[in-house]
Amino acid sequence: MPFTLQLGDTAPDFTLRATDERTYALSDFTDDTLVICFTCNHCPYVVNSDETTRATVEKYRERGVRFVMINSNSANTYQEDDFPHMKQRMAEHQFPWVYLRDESQDTARAYGALRTPHFFVFNKERQLIYTGRAIDNPRDPNAATTRDLERALDDHLAEHAVSNPLTNPVGCNVKWDNQDPHWMPADACDLV
Repeated sequence: MPFTLQLGDTAPDFTLRATDERTYALSDFTDDTLVICFTCNHCPYVVNSDETTRATVEKYRERGVRFVMINSNSANTYQEDDFPHMKQRMAEHQFPWVYLRDESQDTARAYGALRTPHFFVFNKERQLIYTGRAIDNPRDPNAATTRDLERALDDHLAEHAVSNPLTNPVGCNVKWDNQDPHWMPADACDLV
C-alpha cells in the first residue's frame, strides 16, 4: 500500500488542537474545497514561502476554499516545532489559517505527509484531487516557475479535472519522533 494518499481517496478524520486553543475535527471544515498542508515552524521552505501561501489563501478564500495547516514535526527533534512556538508564530504573523498540532504524528501517517510543506486538496466530498507542492521553489519563491497549487484550484473551481494532480512536494522531510532528522519511512517515496 502506498505511503501517501492516492487520488480519489477520502480525507482521513482527525481531532487536533489548534493554536487558538480549540480542538478541530475534519467535520468542522464544511467549505466546498479543503486544502490541508503539513507544515512546521522552522523549515526554510515553509518560512520562505509563508507570504506566497498567505497570498494564495487570500486569493481563494471568497471562492469556498479553506486552508488548514498541520504541524506533525517531533518537538524532540526540533524544539521550535512545539506547540508554544506554534502559538508564538501565529501571534507574530497572524496567518489566515487554522494551525493544528499533530503531537502523535498519527495524522501525518494517515495522510502520508512527506515534506514540509506538503499540500492535499479535497473536493466537497472530501476526495483527494491534488497532492504535492504549491510552487516549485518554496525556498526562493521569487525564482518559482510554476504555481501548481493555484493551477489545481483554478482547474477544480472551473469544474475541470485537475490537469496535473500529482507533483512532488519540495521541502524538508517530516521530522519523525525518535528518528534521525533526515529519516523517512521505508515506504515513503516520490509521488511522480
